[in-house]
Amino acid sequence: MATDDPRPLVGEPLSLDLLNTRWRLAEATEDLLTDVPGLAVWLRSNGLDGRCAATPDTLDAVLQARAALAAAVLDPITPSPSALSRVNAVLAKGRVVRSLTTEGPADEVVTDTPAWLPAWLAVDDYLRLLRLDPTRIRACANDACLLHFFDTSQNRRRRWCSMAVCGNRAKAARHYARVRR
Repeated sequence: MATDDPRPLVGEPLSLDLLNTRWRLAEATEDLLTDVPGLAVWLRSNGLDGRCAATPDTLDAVLQARAALAAAVLDPITPSPSALSRVNAVLAKGRVVRSLTTEGPADEVVTDTPAWLPAWLAVDDYLRLLRLDPTRIRACANDACLLHFFDTSQNRRRRWCSMAVCGNRAKAARHYARVRR
């Protein structure tokens, strides 16, 4: 993980990590992807900086992918026709080419242009999460929070992006409400 990544939640699967490039602190919404240097931070945080260049074209593609994912996560089980269209538009920019090499089977992602590679990888990762279990793709239960996570808890009851931040705020608010009665 890059140390210059200012986001409060990193390390989620690539698709959700892309969604988490927008977050809210206090009342202000922050966005890592307002410029190419922010894109470079995101690429570095996800180990993509060696495969993908941080360019204006890449930023545009990644922003389109983020918008498609934002529409899709509203209902991962039954996405809207608009969400399907947006996700499929990103997926149409690339494909997986399979081959047999001397080292064994190989998969290579080929995109229309190199700028689409990180966007395509993020949306493809979302399909992987859907195959695993769409009910584990969650938004933080804090209504003021914009972050998403893939619930890997054994009992499938994770509610917060971070128990230390949003979970603690909810507990404090409940406590304050009890004390005021």
